[in-house]
Amino acid sequence: MTASDTTSPAVLEQLRRRSADPNRRIVFTGATIVTMDPERGVLDSADLLVEGDTITAVGPDLSRDGAVVVDAAGTVLTPGFVDTHRHAWQTQLRRIMPDVDDLGRYVMSTLAGHAPSYRPQDMYVGTRLAALTAIDSGITCMLDFSHNSRTREHSDAAVQALVDTGIRGVHASMGPHFGDWDRQWPQDLTRLKDRYFAGDDQLLTLRLAALATDEIAGPTLAYGPELARTARDLGIAVSVDAVFGTSSSQAVLRWAKDGLLGPDVTLIHATGLSTLAWQAIGDSGTTIALAPTSDAQIGLETAIPAIDEALSVGVRPGLSIDVEVALASDMFTQMRALHTIQRMRAVNAVYGTGRQPARITTHDVLDFATLQGARTNGLQGVTGSLTPGKKADLLVIRAEDLNNMPLNDPIGTVVLGSDARNISAVLINGVPRKWNGRVLDVDLPTLRDAVHASREYVLNTPAA
Repeated sequence: MTASDTTSPAVLEQLRRRSADPNRRIVFTGATIVTMDPERGVLDSADLLVEGDTITAVGPDLSRDGAVVVDAAGTVLTPGFVDTHRHAWQTQLRRIMPDVDDLGRYVMSTLAGHAPSYRPQDMYVGTRLAALTAIDSGITCMLDFSHNSRTREHSDAAVQALVDTGIRGVHASMGPHFGDWDRQWPQDLTRLKDRYFAGDDQLLTLRLAALATDEIAGPTLAYGPELARTARDLGIAVSVDAVFGTSSSQAVLRWAKDGLLGPDVTLIHATGLSTLAWQAIGDSGTTIALAPTSDAQIGLETAIPAIDEALSVGVRPGLSIDVEVALASDMFTQMRALHTIQRMRAVNAVYGTGRQPARITTHDVLDFATLQGARTNGLQGVTGSLTPGKKADLLVIRAEDLNNMPLNDPIGTVVLGSDARNISAVLINGVPRKWNGRVLDVDLPTLRDAVHASREYVLNTPAA
């Protein structure tokens, strides 16, 4: 076999023919492997073995007996990216407000204006499109902050969309900000858990989603003792959005006092927080999901992603996409934006002083986009690195494409050189979801018709 194996229909057919075999073996050979495992680092011209849905070995000259062999010479293998926060239901409204420069305008247009018009089928279409786009750009795990759960059926549709794409999905459920809804949330989380999330070894995970304060949508959606109790009774984690500014700093200190912080809580954005709030976050081991382009482009609080603040208290954050109504869909953009913004700030802070700037590296941002993202989503033992025992969520990135050759630094190539067109293959849980640069099992004309029909309905139906 040749280095074109990830373009080979015959190899894909072998993989699919044996997909139901729990003992199926796949060996990727001759790749540059960026493991993101602190103990393994980067391996040159190495092999990776997948058995069933699990990575079982990484290293040189692995046994090929009984395996489907994929010659991966000329490629870089990496863990799949992990998105820690995306409002997937909005995707049919992509870039409808690309130059929005105020959080209030986004809230009133999308959450107050369009969200009440969504039917369950619109939730399904938007969430499915977001998940397929994530897979296309190398995101194998996506947390869907689904905050338009107007009815049980709306929630079911959003979860089913994750199921149907095969992504490793985290459904973070929250009631809507505005308009009529059934007030079934958060009680409906019990039904959702029993129906979709009963197994321990599955692609889907359930979370409770909430807001930091009651300023936008009232006390029902604001994180506090009652919602924390609901999550703990269900044994699920919590993601808290709109964490920024003075009021959120005060909320963080209240949560710390009440014992409501910890590794099972993720705070999203975290811009403009006080030093005391950050200390409480660091002391409690609370996780952070940064949204680099959202903070900077929309201008959330300070408009500066809180990377230095997080690192100063020992928190290595995950990264996220946030809202496609105004922002890019892919993790390459998030990594580059954060890398550029932090290094600009670091140099600017010491300009003219003779002191050395504290810059983050390309390894740092790839770590945030993979291993730390998995930890933020509560899945650090499952995904985020190419470590034996973890699930086979991985990317095959062509290193000899026009925009990447020659391969000099593999991490630099992934972070600064690559994009979705260079991703030859994506595996999630050992199953090919993208092959030869094409997302599998998608009828694009049918999907396109559904997306356009949903958009027209949402845009032309007055909010209730």
